[in-house]
Amino acid sequence: MAGVSVQPGISALVLLVLVGVAVSIYWRVSLARHQRRLEQLEVRVHVYGVRGKCTVTRLLGAVLREGGFITVSKTTGSAARVIGPAGEETPIRRRGAATINEQVDVVRDHVDPDVEALVIECMAVKPLYQQYSQDFMVRSDITVITNVREDHQEEMGESLEEIADSLSSTIPRGGLLITSEDREHLRERLRRNAQARGSRFVYADPADVTDDEMRGFDYVQFKENVACGLAVARAVGIPREVAIRGMWKAVPDVGAVRLRHYQIRGKDVLWVPLFAANDRESVVLTFQVLQAYYAPEATVIGILNNRWDRGKRAEQFARVAALDLKEWLDHVVTFGGYEQQVADIMTELGFPRDRITRLGESVRPSMDRILDTIADLIPGEQGVLIGMVNIHTPQAELLMEHFAHEGGVSPGAELELSRTPERMPVAVQRYRRALARPPAFRQRNRPDA
Repeated sequence: MAGVSVQPGISALVLLVLVGVAVSIYWRVSLARHQRRLEQLEVRVHVYGVRGKCTVTRLLGAVLREGGFITVSKTTGSAARVIGPAGEETPIRRRGAATINEQVDVVRDHVDPDVEALVIECMAVKPLYQQYSQDFMVRSDITVITNVREDHQEEMGESLEEIADSLSSTIPRGGLLITSEDREHLRERLRRNAQARGSRFVYADPADVTDDEMRGFDYVQFKENVACGLAVARAVGIPREVAIRGMWKAVPDVGAVRLRHYQIRGKDVLWVPLFAANDRESVVLTFQVLQAYYAPEATVIGILNNRWDRGKRAEQFARVAALDLKEWLDHVVTFGGYEQQVADIMTELGFPRDRITRLGESVRPSMDRILDTIADLIPGEQGVLIGMVNIHTPQAELLMEHFAHEGGVSPGAELELSRTPERMPVAVQRYRRALARPPAFRQRNRPDA
C-alpha cells in the first residue's frame, strides 16, 4: 500500500515543478520581449498625480504626435482608452477589475516597430506597485506628477508630504521629473526625491501659459495641465507653437466640460454644462478658469438646477452662488425645485433678489420661454450660460435637448472626434508611410522577432 501511494505523490510533485519552470520561462521570455519594445522607444513618459492624470496623458500624447513622434498613449480609469499613432481612440475592454498588468498588454498590443514614443498613465495606488510599474513596466525617461492632493490615504499616507513621497515612487532614475504642483513645500519635497534618484526637476509654472493659448481649447482646460505639456515639449525639443497646436487638437477626456457657442434670439451665448461638478471646490475653480474663454463684457448667467430629492445640495449651492460666485454671476436662473428656498437663502446672504429669475417647477416654462428669458437677461451681444448642481430636471433636459439639436456633442463623441481630419497630428503622415512598408519588412523588424 505504501508503494502505491508514494508514486502518485512523486508524479504530482514532478508535474508541479515542471509547471513552475514553464511559468518561469514564459514570464522571463515575456518580460524580455516587453523590455525590447520599451528600448525601441525614443521617449517614454509616465504620468501620475492625484488630479488631472487622464487629461495630461492626452495632452502629452498630442504634443508628441504634433511634434512628429509616432506615439501611443494610454489613459486609465472608468473610460480607459488607448490612443493610437493617428490619434484614434480604442476603448479598453476589461473582463474584471483593472490591474497594473494591463500596462504590459498595452505595450504588447500597440507598440509596433514604427512607434517612437509612449505616454502612459500610472494605474497603481500602492507605493510598491507604483515603483514596480515604473522600474519594470514603463521605465520612463520622463515622469510627470501633476499635483499632490488628498486621496487614497489608506495606501499613500495621511499627510500631503507622505502622499508626495508615495507618488515619487514613479520618478525615473537618471531621468526627468516634471510637476505643476502649486505648493512650494510640496514641490521642494518632490525635488529632493528626484535628486535622490539622480533625476532633474522641472516646475511647470501655470503662470507661463497665456490666456490666448487657453482660448484655443473647445472645453474647459487648466493652465496647470497645459504647462506640463509645454515642459515635456521643451524637454524633447518640440517648439512651443507646435506643442500648443497639438494640445488644441487633443480630444478631451470623457466627462470634460465642453464649450459651445449658440445663437439664442440673436445673442451669442457660450454654453457651459457644469452639471456634473457638484462640489464647491470644483465649481469655484472652474469659474476662475472660465474667464479666459469669454470677453469681459459678456453677461454671465448661472443656472441652479435643483432636484426635489437633493434638498441639501440645493441649499449648499445657494450659498456657493451667493458667497463664492457672486463676483462672476450677473444673474441666476433657477430650474427644478426649491426655487423659493434658494432665492431666500441667496437674498439673506446679500445676493440681489432682482438678479434671480425663476424658470423651474413654479413656472414650468416652455422651451421658447426659457430662450426668451435668457436672451432678455443679456443686454449686449454676448452671454455665458453655466448649468450647475444636478443634471436631470425637466427644464435642464429641455435645454440640453435644444442644444444637442443645434449641434451639441453626443455621448461617446470622443471616439468619433478622435477620427476627424482636423484632429489629425503631423505624425500621422509618417505613420501611414510606415504602414505602407511590405509586411515582411515590418515582421522582420518587430522587437520580439
